[in-house]
Amino acid sequence: MLKIASFVFSPIQENTYLLYDEFNNCAIIDPGCYFDEEKEQLVGFITKNFLQPKMLLNTHCHLDHIFGNKYIAETYGLVAQIHEKEKAVLEFAPTSGLMYNLPFDNYAGEFIYLKEGDTITIGEDELKVIEAPGHSPGHICFYCATQNFLIGGDVLFNHSVGRTDLPGGNHEQLIKSIKEKLFVLPDETVVLSGHGPATTIGEEKQFNPYVQ
Repeated sequence: MLKIASFVFSPIQENTYLLYDEFNNCAIIDPGCYFDEEKEQLVGFITKNFLQPKMLLNTHCHLDHIFGNKYIAETYGLVAQIHEKEKAVLEFAPTSGLMYNLPFDNYAGEFIYLKEGDTITIGEDELKVIEAPGHSPGHICFYCATQNFLIGGDVLFNHSVGRTDLPGGNHEQLIKSIKEKLFVLPDETVVLSGHGPATTIGEEKQFNPYVQ
């Protein structure tokens, strides 16, 4: 059974998630740690809990979700796992960083490419990959059916949706992804978003003003 730890990092207030099991296997999702103290906080939690990072996963590669990719990859010898369409987004991220006055060292390692229907195994637990483009071209979500939660990135928020005015964004595609990929999940599914508080599929189906 997976436990979930979350951290809010960087001036952009991004949610970074750690998933870990009773055997201390650990997946790091969207490490947004920007400042040194944030990196120390994340590594400190991993060390304190004797966790063994096995994989580095990105829902997408906008700068706030990959600030810590290089540091985490080098610290734990991990390869970033992304959708293939996000490679160009990742390569553009340092330029975005300069635009926002947030320069950073970008990840420059190998990639493992994920696609719709892939299964990610953390010890004895499984996550299914769901492709949900619109906020970015190759945005993916990670769904745990047995524990009813979704690591949703920047697709669906508490009573809001991801922005689509960034390069590669497409509002119609985003709404289509939400309706056809996320709203088909059980109502009780907890959505752990890339920003802000958690919500549920049922809550958003009923009250989200952007998806009616």
